[in-house]
This record gives sequence, C-alpha cells and structure tokens, in this order.
Amino acid sequence: MATPGSPSSAEMSGTDVEEEEEKSEIYSHNMTEAMGAVLTYRHELGMNYNFIRPDLIVGSCLQTPGDVDKLRKIGVKTVFCLQQDPDLEYFGVDISAIRDYAKACGDIQHLRARIRDFDSFDLRIQLPAVVSKLHKAINQNGGVTYIHCTAGLGRAPAVALAYMFWVQGYKLNEAHDLLMSKRSSFPKLNAIKSATADILTGLRKKLVTLKWENNNYSTVEISGLDIGWGQRIPLELDENRKFWILKRELLEGVYEYKYIVDGEWTVNKYELITTVNKDGHVNNYVEVFDDDNGSGNAVLRKGLTGDDPVLTREDRLKIRKSLETLPGDEE
Repeated sequence: MATPGSPSSAEMSGTDVEEEEEKSEIYSHNMTEAMGAVLTYRHELGMNYNFIRPDLIVGSCLQTPGDVDKLRKIGVKTVFCLQQDPDLEYFGVDISAIRDYAKACGDIQHLRARIRDFDSFDLRIQLPAVVSKLHKAINQNGGVTYIHCTAGLGRAPAVALAYMFWVQGYKLNEAHDLLMSKRSSFPKLNAIKSATADILTGLRKKLVTLKWENNNYSTVEISGLDIGWGQRIPLELDENRKFWILKRELLEGVYEYKYIVDGEWTVNKYELITTVNKDGHVNNYVEVFDDDNGSGNAVLRKGLTGDDPVLTREDRLKIRKSLETLPGDEE
C-alpha cells in the first residue's frame, strides 16, 4: 500500500502558502480574542504535538492521511478528534480520507467527539460524554492516545486534563502543571471543574439578569456566557427605564462574557470584571450558585470549583461509574 504524504510548504504554490498563512493569522487572532491569552497556530507548518505522558499526546489536527502514519510510528493506537465540521472546512481538511486511511491500516482507530471551538460552556456540557468515549477507547486499544482539536491549545488539553483528573488519579492542578510543562496552551479549567461538579451534584439552573445602563446606542449584545465567543445574544431595550436588559437561565457555575455595543467589544464597569491577565485581557463574569450555601451539594460544588479541587475515593468511583455507563456512539 502506498503511503500518502503530507505536503510541505515547499511543495505548495506561493498562492496556497499565502492563503494558508492568512487563514492561520485570522484563526490565531480569533483564538486570542476568545481565549483571553495570546495564542498562535500555524496550520501551514503541519501537525505539531507534545507527549504529556508516555501514553498521552496532545496536539494539533491531522491534515492528510500521511499524518496517520506519523502517529503510527510513535505508537499511537487511538486518534481522538474534537473538531466540528466547520473547523475542518475552514482549513480544507478532508476528514473522510484520513479516517478511511486509518481504518485501512487496521492498527489505529480514529474517533470523533465534537466540541464547539472557543466555547467553555459547550466544553463543560460535553466533557462527561467525551471523556467517557475516550476512556472506553483507551481501555480497548491501549498504546498511545493522540487527542487533538484544531490547534491543540484549548479543547484537546482540556479533555486530556479531565481524563487525567477523573480516570488517571491526578489532582487537577498537578495534571495542569504537568501539561503546561510539556505544551504551552490555555485549557479552560473552570469548565473542567464545573463538569466535575455536574457529575457529582447534578444540574440546576437559576435566572440571571444583566443590564447595560446607557440607552444611547443602536444595539447591545453579549458574547460568552453559555453560548461561546463565536455567538451573540441581543439585549432588549427597556425604553421606559432607559436601559438594555437580558434575562437568561444559567446552570450553576462561573461565566465570562463581554458586551458588544454598536459593534465595539467592551466590559460593563458596573458588573463583575475578571483580573487583568498577562496579556491585558479582561472580561465581565457572573457567578451562579445554589441559594442554600449550606446544602451538601452546594458545599461540594464550591469545593470542586475552587482553586484546588480534590476528589475523594468515593467521588472518583462515582465519576468512573458514570463514565462507564454513559451511552456511546460509533463515530
């Protein structure tokens, strides 16, 4: 069987290289804006990855069937793709060709579990089912596992951390320190913490009200919250009280968001604001918690979403049972 190869920049035409570079620039800009940290992805340079553990790799997306052979040579038995179809289409990745080639090889399995890019809420909601599927695949296939999203800087490291935390016995902060020592990335720890609490305490919603006090604008929208940074929710103008308002039911947790006022992204100085990170980015945020702070579930959720969440033996057994009983799919 002929082994397909990955085209290098030298084999691509000048126009193709320029187009790939432009797409990478746009993607890196969007990723930086959405993640709140300066992150760069160069698709035109090919697949890149790092071993986090001898049996676990986090990296960027496969681009051609030839990348399958690169992974087979380093012992990969499971390729776990977290991309949605629009992610693949943006960079022109033919996922069918990659999956068909992997299947023909017979010694490596390609699986997909789709998570929306730049969306910490979707990550939180999807994590239990995604890690369940990952856990079952690793038990079946053994060897080395390659987890990837598009750039390997957000979704993939987050899924790897959740797996290390829930299944492999790491403390979350220890797993995060290990991952960051191997691959500079920006996994959303709050999403992992909230997903952990969701498994152990269940899902409850509360009504949240957000306001923009000045009515001298044509449009006021919010991005973030539970819809991700790629979408927006319009606020309604209360003409009598002269402010814009959004009422929305949210699951317990901490949500970051930003206002878009007549097209300009900004924070509301009258609502909670995150601390400035090393790259100068800030967002608004809202905390949604159980009104009964003394209930068992409230105490457990507070501990699991704090700075240093710790799982007891009983917690791990409950999570493991949940992961093993969740229904899977064949994709």
